[in-house]
Amino acid sequence: MSPISVALVDDQALFRAGVRMLVESQPDLEVVGEAGDGVAAVTLVADSRPDVVLMDVRMPLQDGIHATERILADADRDGRPAPRIVVLTTFDLDENAARAIRAGASGFVLKDADPEFLLAAIRTVHQGNQVIAASATRELFARFGRGDGRRAAPAAWTELTPREREIFGLAARGLSNAEIAASEFLSEATVKTHVSRILAKLGLRDRVQLVVFAYEHDLPD
Repeated sequence: MSPISVALVDDQALFRAGVRMLVESQPDLEVVGEAGDGVAAVTLVADSRPDVVLMDVRMPLQDGIHATERILADADRDGRPAPRIVVLTTFDLDENAARAIRAGASGFVLKDADPEFLLAAIRTVHQGNQVIAASATRELFARFGRGDGRRAAPAAWTELTPREREIFGLAARGLSNAEIAASEFLSEATVKTHVSRILAKLGLRDRVQLVVFAYEHDLPD
């Protein structure tokens, strides 16, 4: 099985060097390139096609929010798989991290997080079966979500079956496939199928976008 390919994007060379050493110490991970700003990140991703991008949210020339938007838009335009983008931030309640996730990033990790947590985050977004630091992600959007400005549920919401809406609610709380399976007395494979269908019907990229969707829409039962 091929290792998970990772691109590092941060304007601090010393920080990138430390993360590179950490990632490359793992047999199932490999670093395929580095960039020091958002503009270079877009080119790096186009050239190296990584599975996961670790993206600093604050950088010169172009920040991580706009770089995330460009990378995902380019992937959609070219019809190729988009990388999972993990935003690196200094603060746990960072509005820029919320903006980056809203732009399509798959989660966020604090720069001073435990090394094992960062490695787990890379594997988590690549696998796609749960949200990185679910409670922190919910808190982030409780703080910086749209609140009273929630939009009406789109027509696509009505396409979900009652069972899918139930699974949606559990996934929106950040439960993993295994946790949902245990709660609903289902197999993980069945839960995975339900979640995949939910994402497809709602036009969502991944589970963290599902969390964002839940916070930004007034969803009827």
